[in-house]
Amino acid sequence: MTSTEGRRVIIVGGGISGLSAAWFLHDRGYDVRVIEASERVGGVISTSLRNDFMVERGPNTTLQKPGRPEDALGRLMDGTGLARRVIEAAPAGQKRFILRDGRVLALPGSPSAFVTSPAFTWPAKLRLLKEPFISRVAHEESIAQFVERRLGREFLDYAVDPFISGVYAGDTRALSVRAAVPRIFELEQQYGSLIRGAVALGKAAKSAGMPAGRQISYDRGMSGLPQGIAEKLPHGSVSTGLRAQSLEHIDGIWNVHLDGDGGETVETGDALILALPADETARLIKPLSAEAAQIVGEIPYVSISSIGLGYARDQVGHSLDGFGFLAPRLEGMRTLGVLFSSTLFDGRAPQGHVLLTAFIGGAHDAPAADLPTDMIFELVEADLAVALNIKGPPAYRRISRYARAIPQYSLGHLDRMDEVDRRLEPFAGLYLRGNWRDGISVADCVRAGEKLANRI
Repeated sequence: MTSTEGRRVIIVGGGISGLSAAWFLHDRGYDVRVIEASERVGGVISTSLRNDFMVERGPNTTLQKPGRPEDALGRLMDGTGLARRVIEAAPAGQKRFILRDGRVLALPGSPSAFVTSPAFTWPAKLRLLKEPFISRVAHEESIAQFVERRLGREFLDYAVDPFISGVYAGDTRALSVRAAVPRIFELEQQYGSLIRGAVALGKAAKSAGMPAGRQISYDRGMSGLPQGIAEKLPHGSVSTGLRAQSLEHIDGIWNVHLDGDGGETVETGDALILALPADETARLIKPLSAEAAQIVGEIPYVSISSIGLGYARDQVGHSLDGFGFLAPRLEGMRTLGVLFSSTLFDGRAPQGHVLLTAFIGGAHDAPAADLPTDMIFELVEADLAVALNIKGPPAYRRISRYARAIPQYSLGHLDRMDEVDRRLEPFAGLYLRGNWRDGISVADCVRAGEKLANRI
């Protein structure tokens, strides 16, 4: 009998973090049981198809890095057969735009394009020449402090700040560079310079023949990923409509008390993974450690609203030949950014139409996410009409609201997560996972699931 035979792992939470961990554990021979409180798996990943417009309520794409050691997503897709259902973003998606002085400008995609780009001023371009000669600092920095120190204020305002708004909907002055964008932080630590580090990594990837990363989705939209994982797990191992009420740890065994339409039940396992939002995790671990629960429960989140707008192609003056555009705060636009969804992937809009996905709210404009629906539509449509030269109302509208949508990795986040682990160390077999600690992207959550499966 192998070390995994007969060992049962309970995973509470059927989002991408829980399902990824379940798949990798199942692949290693564990008996897994996934418990989801809602009536479907996927968590924030959810795709809607109406009137031939395919709209994502959560993440619209995910980045895969084929052939690299960190490509847990690729290994999961190979193991589940989901690789056959992948749709790669159109080549046009490599082009990104920024709003500057009221104009949607293409961001430079090469050093030569950067020199001639109107997206940045000459003082900002010359400021970058100093970057390789700037020393590290010993103390923890926010993203804003780090970027302004290394690259200058304009690069912060017109490149990094809008990018962070697009990914985290966050405030660069509050987010920890080490926790929120560790790859950038590690470039400085390893190479002493972001520019030197980027050049070195590019050369290494080229000499190793590594393909570039690619933006992907699935033939059923992003919801095809969690649904596909759940379908490949053993029959009966995934249950929905069951909410975890409390935990017990007795003689090395975990008991999870559940409540559903059929009444109260108990699931028993040798190990327990809580793959839940921070507030739900805090609720369940409070009887084990009030201190750990307080830390987890105090992780800040921001709320956002996602707006899908469908137009006839001839209504839109812009070519939409890219991934989308981001709006720096200095431009005064309340819309955080817009994805050109029907450019990225086929099947997102009916013939002769385009689909745009806009975002509003976040750390810089929290009240916007809670505005009345009609007001949000009016605001976003007005922003897009100016930026993309759109004439007339949309043929399709869809809004998705997410309270506490994205966790914020504020200064001190990693130290606080270490403290949580120390507080829960006496409870063998308990593991906490989720986008509030493992990285917020889909690929980050999958990679964390694989690491955990290797550790248990």
